[in-house]
Amino acid sequence: MDRRRFLLTSVAGVLAAPLGVQAQQAKVARIGLLAIASREAELEKLEAFWQAMRERGWVKGQNVVIEERWAEGKIERLASFAAELVRLKVDLIIAPGQAAALAARSATTTVPIVMIAFDDPVRSGLVASLARPGGNVTGVTYIAEVGIIGKQLQMLTELVPNLSSVALLKDPADPRAASVLTEMQGAARSLRLRVQVVDVRGPDELEGAFATIARERAGAVLVQPSGMFYVHQSRLVTLAAKHRLPAIFWRGDWVEAGGLISYGGADYLELLRRSATYVDKILKGAKPADLPVEQPTKFELVINLKTAKALGLTIPPSLLLRADQVIE
Repeated sequence: MDRRRFLLTSVAGVLAAPLGVQAQQAKVARIGLLAIASREAELEKLEAFWQAMRERGWVKGQNVVIEERWAEGKIERLASFAAELVRLKVDLIIAPGQAAALAARSATTTVPIVMIAFDDPVRSGLVASLARPGGNVTGVTYIAEVGIIGKQLQMLTELVPNLSSVALLKDPADPRAASVLTEMQGAARSLRLRVQVVDVRGPDELEGAFATIARERAGAVLVQPSGMFYVHQSRLVTLAAKHRLPAIFWRGDWVEAGGLISYGGADYLELLRRSATYVDKILKGAKPADLPVEQPTKFELVINLKTAKALGLTIPPSLLLRADQVIE
């Protein structure tokens, strides 16, 4: 009897083992996406992320699902969206942008967060250090070089003859606003430029902001990195053209949309692909605290010659030679 019981138990164990393995393999990972941008603006770009995920064996709808939360440029939505993703018990949160990463970190100190941050994550308190993040946040940075704004202003002085004043289009609700203003004021002093600060608290203030800049005769505009501005990218580019204001942006897709010049951002699609590496490692058991934050090694300069011509500007050879992309 004991022998029979032993044989039956052994057979049951053998039969159950494959089922247990299959159940383990069938576990579907749940990823939360917390973004300040709109779905329409980012969805096509996110294909770079999913392609990198597929290369690592993760297929959306098969072994991974995604919970998307889009703030549509309204930073005040991020906190509730982040809390909602935590309640859904996602395995990981992807946070493109500083504001989204900060909101996710405020909502949880345990759920892993993979950021694509637009600023220094150490300065903003997201990680203890780039080499040793030390918490539940890691990922890639997008703008990490001190002095970027100074270089942007220098480019504007090369581009716009006799430039004496530059307006800063600022989103005061964005966590980067204060540091951008401080850095710009310091750089402007060394270049003997006057800074005109124009705060924009919502899209309904954009038209008035550009009218104010034009009325006060600023020679150029520097647009602060902001999720709200990015959501209304097309409108900002159109307003700059309408008021004949040379504007410098932080990402090449602004120039592809008709903006004049951009400098300060890395290849965003490459950062999305790199973020998939972090997601893959974390889903396979790695801890964010042990995964060093990556910094961009190259910052892109993109110039739109058609926009320059419409503004009556001639791009100096010194800028053209340094450009990573020239749109004609």
